[in-house]
Amino acid sequence: MKRTHLPLNGLRVLDAAARHLSFTRAADELAVTPAAVGQQIRALEDLLGVVLFRRTPKGLELTDEARAGLDPLREGFLRFEESVQAMQSGQSSHFFTFAAPRDFFGAWLAGRLAAYRAENPETRFLMAGGQNTDFTEANLDFAVRLVEGPGELEGVPLSPGRRIAVAAPGADDAWIAWPGHPAPDGVEPGLQVGATGQALSAALGGMGRALLPLQLVESALGDGSLVAVGEPEETRATYWLVAPRPQWRQRKMKALVDYLTAAPE
Repeated sequence: MKRTHLPLNGLRVLDAAARHLSFTRAADELAVTPAAVGQQIRALEDLLGVVLFRRTPKGLELTDEARAGLDPLREGFLRFEESVQAMQSGQSSHFFTFAAPRDFFGAWLAGRLAAYRAENPETRFLMAGGQNTDFTEANLDFAVRLVEGPGELEGVPLSPGRRIAVAAPGADDAWIAWPGHPAPDGVEPGLQVGATGQALSAALGGMGRALLPLQLVESALGDGSLVAVGEPEETRATYWLVAPRPQWRQRKMKALVDYLTAAPE
């Protein structure tokens, strides 16, 4: 059966204006101008062929025709909300597909995801790639990236941007260079690698010192397998948890983000 086209925007405006009996207050609720509310009501009246509001000395007044349709209209909106909730619950609210740099996953993220799952035993994770994995191709819920900001995605930093030079105890002074930190000016690196994980492995292996994100080396500093060479310094790049807006707005994502950003450093 062919369904009648429903002027949903106009009906939504009608509901708000009828509750407030004021175009101004309806406009505030809907984040539009009073003129836009008036235009929507006039367009709806033209479409339906009835008058919906009358202006009286006391303000706006609903016509009998408008009153006759309000209860079914509001029931319909409730059914719309139920429909949306049903579709959302149809998704797995406990399954996450994500991508993250493997070194950061091992050094920081894995332990926190394990702690989250311990509190939410139904949760399941699928790691589908690393730093540059495409959201659409991998159907990701979220990704963690070492960047200066979320770009066109929604996101939150997992810590303030800080980095620190580290080395294994007794290692020499040679620098390990990686794309995020080639080496101090005028210093020839003793080793060049292509990623933070390789730089971390090289430092742990005693091949020299590397300037790395603090989050990446916290556990190694804590157990003594690495020692700090100087003090932490501020940096614009840090690990961001990012997602496109539809994924970002999911309740399951909000719960996970709240947990990860509230977890102690």
